[in-house]
Amino acid sequence: MQYTRLGHTGLEVSRICLGCMSFGAPKQGSHEWTLDEAASRPILTAAWEAGINFYDTANVYSLGSSEEIVGKVLLELAPRDELVIATKVNGEMRQGPNGKGLSRKAILAEIDNSLRRLGTDYVDLYQIHRFDPATPIEETLEALNDVVRAGKARYIGASSMAAWQFLKMLMTSDKHGWARFVSMQNQLNLIEREEEREMLPVCIDQGIGVIPWSPLARGRLARPWGESTERMETDIYGKTLYLRDEAANQAINAAVAEIAAARGVKMAQVALAWVLQKQPVSAPIVGVTKLTQLEDAVGALDVKLSADEVARLEAPYHSTSAQSFR
Repeated sequence: MQYTRLGHTGLEVSRICLGCMSFGAPKQGSHEWTLDEAASRPILTAAWEAGINFYDTANVYSLGSSEEIVGKVLLELAPRDELVIATKVNGEMRQGPNGKGLSRKAILAEIDNSLRRLGTDYVDLYQIHRFDPATPIEETLEALNDVVRAGKARYIGASSMAAWQFLKMLMTSDKHGWARFVSMQNQLNLIEREEEREMLPVCIDQGIGVIPWSPLARGRLARPWGESTERMETDIYGKTLYLRDEAANQAINAAVAEIAAARGVKMAQVALAWVLQKQPVSAPIVGVTKLTQLEDAVGALDVKLSADEVARLEAPYHSTSAQSFR
């Protein structure tokens, strides 16, 4: 396993982060493809044995049962200080007033709920899952600062939003001397590269570590075009993604397949290798439901793309200013 610093912090993380949305109790706000504790355990164990120390979940994943499974299994596998556990806040955890969002009330309640489910007294990285336009950013940032000062989170991070929103939040934290975001969890893959326009330059300038979600475009870059899986068939949100240019997407998939065949590696490894070489990516977040998918992700670290291969992979992409931060 390879390790790197998360942005400009001293925190060392594995260059593959295991995404934990795949783990959760069946019928508890989960997806059809979610794995229960018994099925999750071998994957979490194999990830730890492969050297992965970085795990990303969220309070909203399977309404908290992802956190329960992740915390229980990981703390049986390793000492707490050797683990880097990240979770998120913003999504709806209950209906009615104050059941979601980034108000002070929601943040202070949800960090305690997450810690209880995870079975730990702190998380290493506490992230806002999306921007909350209904709450003043000063309220959100001061509450996050208090979470850090109370020792309940070592660092704070953010997720998909407009670059101007992220920069405004960073500058507000600096103005007040509050804890600063150290990471950005945004979407970045060969089919969706709009973050190269503004967000990645902001992160480079501000020393922010990037931990992309969906680095394989929900599996579309891991197999020949047109092949489907249970997750692709039942992932309602996933069906709203990657609709901009079908012809370009198919051409990108073909380029990945050609390079993978020439190298004798998996398509997923080529697609992940592209994300890994993109600055300032610290660790792509890879969600898996099978041990072979985990093995492919770890194997991607050994794939070093040439400048010509990168150019071939990037050539079919058509940029657009249209973005979605759902």
